[in-house]
Amino acid sequence: MVVFPNCKLNLGLYVTRKREDGYHDLLTCFYPLNWCDALEVTETKVGAPAFSFVSSGRHIAGGMEDNLIYKCWQIIQADYRLPALSVHLHKNIPMGAGLGGGSSDAAFFLNLLDQKFELNLAVDYKMQIAAKLGSDCPFFLLNKPVQASGRGEIFQPSQVSLHSYFILCIFPEIHSNTGLAFSAIQPRQPINPLAESLQLPIEQWASTLFNDFEEPVFSQHPILRTLKESLYKAGALYASMSGSGSAIYGIFRGEPDLSLTQNYSYHLQKPQKETL
Repeated sequence: MVVFPNCKLNLGLYVTRKREDGYHDLLTCFYPLNWCDALEVTETKVGAPAFSFVSSGRHIAGGMEDNLIYKCWQIIQADYRLPALSVHLHKNIPMGAGLGGGSSDAAFFLNLLDQKFELNLAVDYKMQIAAKLGSDCPFFLLNKPVQASGRGEIFQPSQVSLHSYFILCIFPEIHSNTGLAFSAIQPRQPINPLAESLQLPIEQWASTLFNDFEEPVFSQHPILRTLKESLYKAGALYASMSGSGSAIYGIFRGEPDLSLTQNYSYHLQKPQKETL
């Protein structure tokens, strides 16, 4: 069985409180983007390793113990008797980009196991597993625009729709340091309520919708500020960094000039139907 995990953008991102457990409370809108990986899971012969994993495409750093797909399999395997599995991930979504590609892979893997082996997993059970794997992992089980709070796992439906726009997302091959970015942020409530900002015309988002991580990350990597400014000069209605970076995206009414992508990795999402 093959699935195609997509990534997400953050429309606004505010760090509102540092929690006693060491994490931070966030406020953001997760929006799905159809920049996708490819994930294949097959059953293997009797006597084969219980879990085998290979990857292609972009290099995946870290060992198996760091792999969210493997962690997800460990949790499910403890509760259900699965046959031996072979997993192949073709990695296309950039890592260290603030796009949530690793979380998406794990969430799609969880849904794939549920469907392929008819586990009939309860939605709450899957959401609990996803939350253990990553703060934005539960979003990919829904894969629809939501306003997220808490660590990023508390959702309210969002009516924001960008289906009639072009979205250009650029990854300049820079991996931002999330821990350093967090350490430079003073938690605060947004001046403009997120839900109200998202209801405004997109042309007004530039003055009302912000990502708290931009200033600390831009100070480390000035090229990101330049890239965001280039998107506005190219006609973007709104441009921002996604997550803690370093992917920068712009929302356009017409098809953008791709020359500004230079030699960077990028994805252009064209106007589409409401769902992926």
